[in-house]
Amino acid sequence: MTNSKVILSVKDLVVKFNLRGRVLTAIRETSLDLYEGESLAIVGESGAGKSVFTKTFMGLLDGNGWIDSGSIMYNGEDLAKYKTEDDWIKIRGKEFAMVFQEPMTSLNPLKTIGNQVEEAVVLHQGLKGEEAKKAVIEILNDVGIQEPERRYYQYPHEFSGGMRQRVVIAIAVACKPKVLICDEPTTAIDVTIQAQILKLLKNLQKKYNLTIIYITHDLGVVANIADRIAVMYAGDIIEIGTCEEVFYNAWHPYTWALLSSLPQLGVKGEPLYAIKGTPPNLFNEIKGDAFAPRNEKALKIDFVKRPPYFDVSPTHKAKTWLLDPRAPKVEPPESIKALRRQWKGEV
Repeated sequence: MTNSKVILSVKDLVVKFNLRGRVLTAIRETSLDLYEGESLAIVGESGAGKSVFTKTFMGLLDGNGWIDSGSIMYNGEDLAKYKTEDDWIKIRGKEFAMVFQEPMTSLNPLKTIGNQVEEAVVLHQGLKGEEAKKAVIEILNDVGIQEPERRYYQYPHEFSGGMRQRVVIAIAVACKPKVLICDEPTTAIDVTIQAQILKLLKNLQKKYNLTIIYITHDLGVVANIADRIAVMYAGDIIEIGTCEEVFYNAWHPYTWALLSSLPQLGVKGEPLYAIKGTPPNLFNEIKGDAFAPRNEKALKIDFVKRPPYFDVSPTHKAKTWLLDPRAPKVEPPESIKALRRQWKGEV
């Protein structure tokens, strides 16, 4: 990915919300480079800021939220400076499209499936009449909906949950975006359909030359589809690297905790690992490493000074004082050691 073109560059982004007269800092000086053609997974607990972060790329923040500082550079323009709907209309659909996690709330129950996909085709591809209908049927076929000519005239309530998610993906793809943001695309779907949807997205990425951002709280979901993984905690990306690096050579204690809580890493006869404590209150100023109060192996400096990024490799970096040359050696949990041995071929 280091040889690929950076198509989106976020620098020191700060996003705040006004809630009942108090200010909550949802995104805290977060930076990210997105590479053309990649699959990037943003993972973390609920409330980590994953959805808020990506909504800033499309101007979809709620009315009580705003970008306080930082930049979002795309095609030579700073999206963080966009203020009006006229500005965002140039971006939404054509450049960025989003697949939301609840397909039933994303679809209009009073309109046929064909009409809803066709709206995107007409608006973003400039097609009309029979040409538009033909394009819709092709897209429905691409997302794996059988008998698309018949399904074109049906309504959302006539589709299963998995099929409705396919329709939502069809609408997003019909916009011909450069970047597709998938916000928990498999949350409300059973495991068998999950695998089908993820495989579908992978196939669509190749056909439509998409750059995809996956948002999820489940590291296991993205194991086979992500090129890179960004781990988010308390409104900041605290570790980022290739999928293999984050799974097998993680360095931030929060990433260790996330990996340790995967059921696949559980030991038979022992209780599954659970991360103790709760995320910090984002109404308050956070000093040091935000994860320190939940980290049994935290250093004294973790409570005092926020860590910068330390490079693990040219493609892997983490915000943890454990990577500082002056830091004492702290052993990761046994499950993480086992992953590292597996990565090095020692198992």
